[in-house]
Amino acid sequence: MIQLFTIGFLEINWLDIVDILLVTILLYQLYKVLTGSVALKIFIGFLSIYMLYLVVKALGMELLTIILGQFMGVGVLAAIILFQQEIRRFLLMIGKTTAFNNEKLFKGFPWRKVEDGRFNLTPFIEAAKSLAGKNTGALIVFARSSELKFYAESGDILDAAISKRLLLSIFNKTSPLHDGAVIVANNRISAARCILPVTESNNVPASMGLRHRAAIGLSEVTDSIVMVVSEETGQISLVKDGRVYRNLAAADLRSKLNHFLFDIEPKAVATTSEKTISAA
Repeated sequence: MIQLFTIGFLEINWLDIVDILLVTILLYQLYKVLTGSVALKIFIGFLSIYMLYLVVKALGMELLTIILGQFMGVGVLAAIILFQQEIRRFLLMIGKTTAFNNEKLFKGFPWRKVEDGRFNLTPFIEAAKSLAGKNTGALIVFARSSELKFYAESGDILDAAISKRLLLSIFNKTSPLHDGAVIVANNRISAARCILPVTESNNVPASMGLRHRAAIGLSEVTDSIVMVVSEETGQISLVKDGRVYRNLAAADLRSKLNHFLFDIEPKAVATTSEKTISAA
């Protein structure tokens, strides 16, 4: 390996530079996952104990070294237990960004059957307009690579044909199914009254309620697209990858749904009413 330079007795080469850069990127991604949650404080506590262990070991304090050494011996197992949610989020983030999760990567293979997953968006857009006009809240999830069976099973399975009247009936304030999310999968309304994970991000504005936080939370761990109708303001929003597109008109809503779900490029000119907020 070609040596670049030396710092005292250390010899630095290209592999060392790459190693340092990769560790820096890993630590930054780990910080992004932990920031804003109590897990960050726990991680700092673990790091402080480890630094104390190194100090007492270097000073030759045998009793403290033995005690802290026993604690550090089970540190990996304790970290897995304490940080299981953060580890899951980190692995999901890697899974969402890896090339093997990209549907376009496999479309060229001759043995892969490519199905046209398009469906009529008009019932959803018309239902959203009607619900927004009455300030009735709604939460609709469009499943993509996954059918979201885990979340669908948390509610009531419908497996019904897509219909504006059915959507209006579900989200009617007197309906027993209105509290929760509707999941759309395989061109059908899969389930209603579903429970979604709520985001732990501190960057979500206070003006966004529990529906928006649930939509952001699901979009952080899956590739789903979530439509939200605000009960307070009547605004229609779309959420994708933790990013919220707020105050969408009907034309913008259709354009973005076509783009997000069917890869149809949106029109170049968008209305000025649209606002984008990132919860990352």
